Amino acid sequence: MSEKLKRSVEIKRTVPVSGGSINDAYKIDTDAGLFFVKKNSASLYPGMFEKEATGLKILAAADAVSVPEVVSWGQKDDTSFLILNYIKSASKRPDFWKQFAEGLASLHRNKADYFGLDQDNYIGSLHQSNKKHDNWPDFFREERLEKQVKAARDRGKIGTDMVRAFDRFYVKLPELFPEEPPSLIHGDLWGGNFMVDEKGKPVIIDPAIYYGHREMDLAMSQLFGGFDNRFYEAYQRYYPLEKSWQQRVDYCNLYPLMVHVNLFGGGYIGSVQAILQKF
Repeated sequence: MSEKLKRSVEIKRTVPVSGGSINDAYKIDTDAGLFFVKKNSASLYPGMFEKEATGLKILAAADAVSVPEVVSWGQKDDTSFLILNYIKSASKRPDFWKQFAEGLASLHRNKADYFGLDQDNYIGSLHQSNKKHDNWPDFFREERLEKQVKAARDRGKIGTDMVRAFDRFYVKLPELFPEEPPSLIHGDLWGGNFMVDEKGKPVIIDPAIYYGHREMDLAMSQLFGGFDNRFYEAYQRYYPLEKSWQQRVDYCNLYPLMVHVNLFGGGYIGSVQAILQKF
């Protein structure tokens, strides 16, 4: 941190804070200001914070939705760390959801000529493959669903019946999604991955970015309780989705649900089964 700020930094106080289920996290009070620090095992999760820092910088460059500023990242012995500016929180402004939707729509207008990313990254503590494809059905099947299904089968979390149900889903996949150019997406946009800053404005955190189908962000935002309806209404005004997008929400969410199957098991398996049976 001293190297980044080009001055010596005196730490006054370190306070553990909630950093999710994966990392140890701290609020660091220094004579240079407040910082948020995450740390974890470098050998268990190689390159995780470097890739998160890259994702945050790409989102910042898009100048659409605010993100924490990356101060520094690195490794000492087997501990990797990420240092961000500390986001002070306040109550939402009256136009918070409208502003959030406008920002996300603006982010999604950043396009690429491929689905994927120049590098792999993480979603939670799991490796996320971003090998490039020229169409969404192939990318969604090969880099998202098949890898999670294989991991779950190899670990004994799911059986042959569910694998076969996914195989049947893959056959119909090219017919399900409307064709759209790849959008820059957050990739892990649930209710725990946004904050309200001290001005009452939205800030997105913990990205798992790639260029994908923008319905993935909208779908995941509904997975664990959903955002306020004003968010979806405003998004539709700024960047209308193709018709019947709400019918595709469950199909999009097969990916994050399978991630949760591999991380936590339990009831998430039933949620996946219900979607596949409905399909």
